[in-house]
Amino acid sequence: MNKDSFVLSVVIPCYNEKNSIHAIIDKVRSAPVKNMEIIVVDDKSTDGTSEILDRDIAPLVSKVIHHQVNQGKGGALRTGFQHATGDVVIIQDADLEYDPNEYPRVVLPVVSGECDVCYGSRFLNQAAKGYKANQLANKALTKLSNGFTHLRLTDMETCYKCFRRDIIQSVDIQEKRFGFEPEITAKIARMPGVRVKEVPISYYPRTNEEGKKIGYKDGVRAIVCIWKYRKG
Repeated sequence: MNKDSFVLSVVIPCYNEKNSIHAIIDKVRSAPVKNMEIIVVDDKSTDGTSEILDRDIAPLVSKVIHHQVNQGKGGALRTGFQHATGDVVIIQDADLEYDPNEYPRVVLPVVSGECDVCYGSRFLNQAAKGYKANQLANKALTKLSNGFTHLRLTDMETCYKCFRRDIIQSVDIQEKRFGFEPEITAKIARMPGVRVKEVPISYYPRTNEEGKKIGYKDGVRAIVCIWKYRKG
């Protein structure tokens, strides 16, 4: 894959992000990647985000896709992956917790052929900030996942996951919410010959009051998914 001519597909699942959608699109468009396809999937937002996307964002991105029924983050990602046409695909949440300026860190190992899938780990970077309870939960889930996948990840729950497009489009994603993370990790780990790498990234967490949507029920579901997808 040519480092100068590759196309990066950025898939942005979006649900009720009217306060951050403008800012994150600006950051993505300013990311240090020459050729980008930006795909926003609106998961039946109810706060005015859908209207903002059609009015302000659609002229700035490659595609805006609207779900007629809320399908959760996993469902939004499944739709976005199906529409991707780039050489590599990265996930970008619509909040401001992850910095698109760090795309090269996560993308270039895949583009260069060093690996086929690259995760951006919040825990390999000592400068990454986070809430202690969330860190402990994420590390525990990652350790449990590693026990079944035999990967050596430090951050299975990270948003920044980059894939060769042919790989991610070959995966049948079933989970609708945040169970996507352990599901995709388990399924990627079972694919013959697929090499997975981690690189350090920064992290700027938001609180539940600021709109963070993941909760303890998602943690329980993650455990269920780790068990459910442990085998083929």
